[in-house]
Amino acid sequence: MELRHLRYFLCVAEEMHFGRAALRLGISQPPLSQQIRALEDELGVRLFDRTSRRVRLTEVGRLFEPEARQTLMQAERAVQIARMAHRAEIGRLVLGFTVSGPFVPSVARALYRFRQFYPDVELILQEQERGEQIENVRNRQLDIGMVRDYQRPILPDGLVTQCLLQEDMVLALRADHRLAVRPEPPRIQDLANEPLVLFGAANGTGFTEYFFARCEQAGFVPQIAHEARSLATLLGLVAAGFGPTIMAQSMVRLHMDNVVNRPFHPPVPSSLWLIYNEDISPTGQAFLDTLFEERP
Repeated sequence: MELRHLRYFLCVAEEMHFGRAALRLGISQPPLSQQIRALEDELGVRLFDRTSRRVRLTEVGRLFEPEARQTLMQAERAVQIARMAHRAEIGRLVLGFTVSGPFVPSVARALYRFRQFYPDVELILQEQERGEQIENVRNRQLDIGMVRDYQRPILPDGLVTQCLLQEDMVLALRADHRLAVRPEPPRIQDLANEPLVLFGAANGTGFTEYFFARCEQAGFVPQIAHEARSLATLLGLVAAGFGPTIMAQSMVRLHMDNVVNRPFHPPVPSSLWLIYNEDISPTGQAFLDTLFEERP
């Protein structure tokens, strides 16, 4: 059964006249009659009683009419939903992000604009470590991941990465720490024999490994006094004097009493990378467009 058969049937049922129905449909009367007979043959029932003087629905046709109308309405609704989803007007967007992601101004602005422009899209944010994000983008549990790394992430086939932001890292330390009060900016080698507070490996978003490599190049192995799982714990331990930590420049917007942030010399760079599938979802593409419009 084709949808056009239902449209022809409903038009005849409304007009109760094959000639007027054919005129409405923009076809001649003989093909319309043939299509109605084809529908009746397929169903194995008579839908209309026809005489030379009148056309009327049979009892079967009367019961069939509302079901046919509902079927057409549902089909039209399905077409509308598909087109709206293609335009990213409805659907779902799942974003993964590293702990520093929301502190990046362009990301925060893009999230706000996306919610304003696409209010009917369900937006889900999930904080995940780098490896988890890559795997979840690959298996399509995430539309887009945001990971921090000092170099382009190595990804499985089918995934794409773009650099959203490059920025320097800063040393966050207690305001009375020796590296906070001296006029010269801190260097990596100044952290030799210095107890540090860092994110654990699972939360370090790739920077922990990079930082260890930089320390090794400077001729020392860093001393880790404590590992933290959350940013609040990390900065709380710094403020309590357990040791300095290293974080992205964008995160200095999170102010904590008795903690200061100093840039390294020479700079210690880091990048924020976007990860997504080559055939990204319409909502994912809409967010990417919004995000890159907000990027400086």
